[in-house]
Amino acid sequence: MSHARVDTSLFELHAEVCKIFSHPKRLRIIEALRDHELTVSEVVGHLGIPKANVSQHLAVLRQKRVVMTRREGLNIYYRIANPKIIQACDLMRQVLVEQLEEGERLAKRLKRR
Repeated sequence: MSHARVDTSLFELHAEVCKIFSHPKRLRIIEALRDHELTVSEVVGHLGIPKANVSQHLAVLRQKRVVMTRREGLNIYYRIANPKIIQACDLMRQVLVEQLEEGERLAKRLKRR
């Protein structure tokens, strides 16, 4: 397989993964699962999102291997599959905060003129 073909496939996979993180509710679910595993009902309790909606988003996250599950009796517990997912979300959030802060600084400078 050529180097260019590998790069293209990797970029396509990257784009697919980024699509998963493009929904605010999925990002909120990931944040809720940051430090511990939760059941669907616990995620609903944390976020106040309807259970059907949480289940749908968790199914997408599970399909794309962002979250993993384990069964204990009747409960299914969800957890983040790889801690680097949290690191990536944190890094993106830091970039966004910096951009917002820069925008505020620019707005203040423009008001002083």
